[in-house]
Amino acid sequence: MLRSRILGCGSYLPEKVLTNDDLAKIVDTDNDWIVGRTGITQRHIAADDQLTSDLALAAAERAVAAAGIDVAELDLLILATSTPDNTFPATAAKVQARLGMHQGAAFDVQAVCAGFICALRVADSFLRSGQARTALIIGAETYSRILDWQDRTTCVLFGDGAGAAVLRAEEADGNSADRGVLSVKMHTDGRHYDALYVDGGVSSTQTAGHLRMQGKEVYRHAVVNLAAVAGEALEAAGLETGDIDWLVPHQANLRIMNAIASRLDLPTEKMVVTVDRHANTSSASIPLALVEAIQDGRIKPGDLVVMEAIGGGFVWGSAVVRW
Repeated sequence: MLRSRILGCGSYLPEKVLTNDDLAKIVDTDNDWIVGRTGITQRHIAADDQLTSDLALAAAERAVAAAGIDVAELDLLILATSTPDNTFPATAAKVQARLGMHQGAAFDVQAVCAGFICALRVADSFLRSGQARTALIIGAETYSRILDWQDRTTCVLFGDGAGAAVLRAEEADGNSADRGVLSVKMHTDGRHYDALYVDGGVSSTQTAGHLRMQGKEVYRHAVVNLAAVAGEALEAAGLETGDIDWLVPHQANLRIMNAIASRLDLPTEKMVVTVDRHANTSSASIPLALVEAIQDGRIKPGDLVVMEAIGGGFVWGSAVVRW
């Protein structure tokens, strides 16, 4: 059987850093208030002339280099974003061209903060079915463009960035000891559509709008659903919580992340945390955290890594990967 194996990852963060003290100068907030509720101390903000495609391209180039492959080997590119350059064409098409990838297919997926899990699920299906052999998946966002910078309940939470991974279909024995993607589970419940959304759109207002969120509602569903779907993905792989070496959660809020680890009965020492320095980068948050943990030596070959994320919709999912 075929299994999707991650060959390499790459990431990119804009140079500009916006600290909590910087935010306190433009909105009614302070460092203690933000840290106490979210764990965030700073976030990266794209330059005025930087687009989502610029961030995505930088992360993609680094992922391809880390994988040790040539761009000509790619036959699938999937970009997860909720802040595309244009309404259409897909931002993935622009990244494909600039990357020098002149073959295969390239398209966007939109699952908000769960976008990277969604891209992984789609790419895994392509690879396991033999429709593609080598895929590049990217999560890239410029959330600074859709924030209401006078709303202290939302503008303090988000940042910009991009992360990417290269996957290749390889023969496997079909057991949990195989390296690669072991399982991916996803769910959507559209009854909570209005709990986290942007109040604009081409069809409704012909404007981009601003992000709006019911914080308590998001928190409640995130903790319950993410712990459940992580367990579901582990069960599908024939594994248990005790088998986890590293939990790489969506970096939304440190309180949510700690609550999920507690529900999974997982020591927080096994959780990769970057939210304090990156804030919530939506679809980019998981690959950004992956790259950091790979580069500092925490994630090693053979480790069992569980990723999970929830986004507006609500849409949520989890992936189990043997590194």
